[in-house]
Amino acid sequence: MPFTHEHRQIQSTLKRFIDDVINPHVDEWEAAEIFPAHEVFREMGKLGLLGLTKPEAYGGAGLDYSYGLAMAETLGHITCGGVPMAIGVQTDMATPALARFGSDELRAQFLAPAIAGEQVGCIGVSEPAAGSDVAGIKTVARKDGDDYVISGQKMWITNSLQADWMCMLVNTSEGPAHKNKSLVMVPLRENGRLRPGIEVGKKIRKIGMMSSDTGLLYFDKVRVPQRFRIGGEGQGFVYQMQQFQEERLWCAASTLESLSNCIRWTIEWAQDRQLFGASLTDQQWVQFKLAELKTEVESLRALTYAACERYVAGEDVTEWATMCKLKAGRLNRLVPDTCLQFWGGMGFTWENKVARMFRDGRLASIGGGADEVMLGILAKTMGIAKRPVR
Repeated sequence: MPFTHEHRQIQSTLKRFIDDVINPHVDEWEAAEIFPAHEVFREMGKLGLLGLTKPEAYGGAGLDYSYGLAMAETLGHITCGGVPMAIGVQTDMATPALARFGSDELRAQFLAPAIAGEQVGCIGVSEPAAGSDVAGIKTVARKDGDDYVISGQKMWITNSLQADWMCMLVNTSEGPAHKNKSLVMVPLRENGRLRPGIEVGKKIRKIGMMSSDTGLLYFDKVRVPQRFRIGGEGQGFVYQMQQFQEERLWCAASTLESLSNCIRWTIEWAQDRQLFGASLTDQQWVQFKLAELKTEVESLRALTYAACERYVAGEDVTEWATMCKLKAGRLNRLVPDTCLQFWGGMGFTWENKVARMFRDGRLASIGGGADEVMLGILAKTMGIAKRPVR
């Protein structure tokens, strides 16, 4: 998938923004365990970076997904994982279904401000007892007149401590688990304060992705107009599965530059590191391992680009996006771990950038669907596993 001059211009603009506005503050935000999402998103919105693939009628650029992939790849230039993930939630996880199936009213009220960077969004799927098992969510939206009355919990919600709204997957009826769910836009705050019935249970401390705020939210009889539902009632599971295609492609693309940087940083360190009268890179085993890692990363790049080409062509890329996500998760564990070993004691320090990748990258095999779930999906698409009856 060749990048055009326009793709490269977007990447150049984003890279300058990262160098000027984000990377100088990453250490500060990591220590604070949160970053100023509204401020950062507002500046990104001014540059047109939050709606590359979204409709022009709502402030987007109306470009195909290859431009979103180019942006995701460039986010790997950020020297931590938390801030890119928060941006990805805004562009590729909380808004695809809204942009594709939302009413004009919903897109004007929620999508346009998200593209402009005036509002921060989050995606509400995971719960304390339902993470990768999306069909197992328990949050309920009961009809009462023209409203839904929502009760339940959402956990592991990126951006939730700052978000203005949530694109929430809820059970809106009885029946089969794949046919009783809907996506509903839920305003979280009014005048900067949480709406009645919404409570942040706690800010979740993690071993990595420190600058990304992650929360557990409680919903107790929260009223939302039924017209805030995205698309048809009972179609939420289908919409969310389609939304996952972009999320998983984003996950793979966003690792490419960061993994390449990890290898490059390690080569630079190993060339200077003296060991038994020679540099570390003089050791053939070190050379071979680094060469092998680069080959793995470039294989992921080729797979991700191929999946993107098919997605842009209108194909269902569930299988391809799943393979990309699986491989990205594995490499986010393998590459930093292998590289950290070559840094020796320095790799075991908190400030080391490879150590930060080691901590941040571990989430890639868990979030957005665990490796085991990806393997299960692939087994089904290959016709070698039976689908469970629900």
